[in-house]
Amino acid sequence: MAHTANGCSLALIFIIMWLLVKAKIDVCKRGDVTVQPSHVISLGSAVNISCSLKTKQGCLQFSSFNKLILYKFDRRIYFQHGRSLSSQVTGLPLGTTLFVCKLACSSNDEIRICGAEISVGVVPEQPQNLSCIQKGEHGTVGCTWDRGQDTHLYTAYTLQLNGPKNLTWQKQCNHHYCDHLDLGINLTPESPESSYTAKVTAINSLGNASSFPSSFTLLDIVRPLPPWDIRIKFVNASVSRCTLQWRDEGLVLLNRLRYRPIHSRSWNMVNATNAKGRHDLLDLKPFTEYEFQVSSKLHLYKGSWSDWSESLRTQTPEEEPTGTLDVWYMRQHIDYNRQQISLFWKNLSLSEAKGKILHYRVTLQEVAGGKATLQNITEHTSWTWVIPRTGNWAVSVSAANSKGSSLPTHINITDLCGAGLLAPQQVSANSEGVDNLVVTWTPPGKAAAAVQEYVVEWRELHPGASTQPPLGWLRSPPYNLSALISENIKPYICYEIHVHALSGDQGGCNSIRGNSKHKAPLSGPHINAISEKKGSILISWNEIPAQEQMGCVLHYRIYWKERDSDSQPQLCEIPYRVSPNSHPIDSLRPRVTYVLWMTALTAAGESPRGNEREFCLQGKANWSTYVAPSICMGVIMVGVLSVRCFRQKVFVLLLALRPQWCSKEIPDPANSTWAKKYPIVEEKTELALDRLLTDWPTPEEPEPLVINKVLHQVNPAFRRPHHPNWPEKGQGVQDHYTSEEDTGYSASSPPTPRALTAETGQGVDLYKVLGSKGPDSTPGNPASPSTVLPVDYLPAHEGYLPSNIDYLPSHEAPITDPREELPQHISLSIFPSSSLHPLTFSCGEKLTLDQLKMGCGSLML
Repeated sequence: MAHTANGCSLALIFIIMWLLVKAKIDVCKRGDVTVQPSHVISLGSAVNISCSLKTKQGCLQFSSFNKLILYKFDRRIYFQHGRSLSSQVTGLPLGTTLFVCKLACSSNDEIRICGAEISVGVVPEQPQNLSCIQKGEHGTVGCTWDRGQDTHLYTAYTLQLNGPKNLTWQKQCNHHYCDHLDLGINLTPESPESSYTAKVTAINSLGNASSFPSSFTLLDIVRPLPPWDIRIKFVNASVSRCTLQWRDEGLVLLNRLRYRPIHSRSWNMVNATNAKGRHDLLDLKPFTEYEFQVSSKLHLYKGSWSDWSESLRTQTPEEEPTGTLDVWYMRQHIDYNRQQISLFWKNLSLSEAKGKILHYRVTLQEVAGGKATLQNITEHTSWTWVIPRTGNWAVSVSAANSKGSSLPTHINITDLCGAGLLAPQQVSANSEGVDNLVVTWTPPGKAAAAVQEYVVEWRELHPGASTQPPLGWLRSPPYNLSALISENIKPYICYEIHVHALSGDQGGCNSIRGNSKHKAPLSGPHINAISEKKGSILISWNEIPAQEQMGCVLHYRIYWKERDSDSQPQLCEIPYRVSPNSHPIDSLRPRVTYVLWMTALTAAGESPRGNEREFCLQGKANWSTYVAPSICMGVIMVGVLSVRCFRQKVFVLLLALRPQWCSKEIPDPANSTWAKKYPIVEEKTELALDRLLTDWPTPEEPEPLVINKVLHQVNPAFRRPHHPNWPEKGQGVQDHYTSEEDTGYSASSPPTPRALTAETGQGVDLYKVLGSKGPDSTPGNPASPSTVLPVDYLPAHEGYLPSNIDYLPSHEAPITDPREELPQHISLSIFPSSSLHPLTFSCGEKLTLDQLKMGCGSLML
């Protein structure tokens, strides 16, 4: 069975070999291709290529029909009729080129005859920089070299090493890119001074080249293995002295180490030549993570350094902090007796902290007492406490780690803005780039020489936020009048900036708002409430969210217009303020529905509209809005006379009093500027007396109050508390008021324009009664129809009734004009009953034209 199996195997091998030979023969069965002088040529050489047909091969046995074609790869380069072809080819590129010969008969079909490959290359260059290394005492010898340019041909490199006692070691590599060989032998240190010679030879079809011999000893080529088992020991758990230890090979004489903080890019290099496998370090920083590496060498001048060892990473021990904290504070008054202080401080640097800061100790004490009143421990970099507003207070803050505490920073709690003379001037903030702010200022005038330092303080402006944003500050020497703020500055965020000038325990400050980049706000303020008060409305709104303000808001604008009107809206522009977020508007007409909205403006433009609110003023509008102009940040809006009934009655009163005001002693009010302009205003408003009764809704009409001034026994129409020449209250002076039913006067039956009718039915000139003068009047004379006011109590002003007509003394002479009689009952029905109970004005108890012109206020309802 075994012989049968062996026979089958041999037969199979024979068949395979025969098929391979047959296939090779069949490739060129119709003809041959020959190349002269060789299939391998040097760059720039020419080559002759010939193609011939074998016997009985061709087209129908007639050679004239044979067409031989030579292809270079897929490109036809030459053809010839007959049974053979010959062509010379030049300019072949480096590398291998394929040539194919084909036969074409009368048809278009081409038959492959045979082909050939031609390789173009160069002679090997001489190998350069031959060097040999043995890695470690027990390693093997390996050599490297520079082989030069690529030959593009098959090239063999042979490394040969000759040693003492005629020992020779040789090894070859058979590939184009060979530049390294390992002989696989170990040179022992038995004879470290023995000499060795190495040489490498390159050979290909075009020639060969050998390197220069390289001679060396064992100490020259042995590269120690990197040190291992590196460790560090801190003596007494301190960085003042630590020892680095490692292990290396036995022949090592030299070591070097390098170390650096883990986040540093540069290394500190140290040579360790005196001690074996150890070195002391004295300059390490506490509480810092370091990286250590060690390298070894066998000889001071010979050989090479080993590779660096694996890194050892460790953190040095802590030490007691040495730095002091930079502390800043803020004061806020809570009430009359208390104030809140907020302290802020910055972290110590790593070199100052010398460890992990576990907590901060805050000590509060009253300077007068000298004893600590409060000690607090906190892990945060801020602290807030409430203290009395009286007394002098001081605070000290220190940082503590596991080894101890830093020196405390002492500060006296004073008003940092209390000294006005120290306030810096002309503070400005300008953006520089996207995340920087430049703050500039000028010295505080005469107190500039007393300034010891400036402190620039900033924080994000988030009105109404539940938590205060972090505070930042930096200190600047007194000769520096600018500061670059780059810490946590974000674009499109508004910052509140304070510049403090400090001198001892005193300080002055100035503030400004600024942003590094701004846009128009993304949304407008949200009106959350509209309330009515004394004829005006009070608008309240919410702040725009900080992320939508897109910078510092400079102004707010309040717009309003009648709901069904197409006219342009009125507006009021008010400067930005943090609080309160409210503003009054007093130029709205009652019983008219208005639409109101708001916008906000930054330096980049105006925001879109906020929400719209509708509002209708129900009560009487403010009296001052009907006559006096309302001014709001430079935008003047003349009030509209909206309470028509009230205005019409004032007009009737003026018509009734006008004919009696022509006197040299009492100026004619008809000639006053206001009285002259009033009919024009009345005409423009187109409110005739007959329209008054129809325009005003009947259910809304207030009941009028008829005011009757009853003068008995020459009693004054208006009284003052007391005068030595006046009659006492019990001497028959009476003031009483009657209702509409008592007098018969109402808005539907107004008094005549010429005179007011008394209850006696007689016409009376009120201003002649008040202004007449005669020598026969006596105190308490019941027959006297009137009294004359003293001249010193009646200072006259052109166009106005004197403002001190509030009494009628009884000791002057009676009126000399016999046509005039003292009225016993004067009824004035010019105000609604809901307006005067009794008749009172906000500027006093005097009724004058100054008051009617609204120079001092509006009616007190």
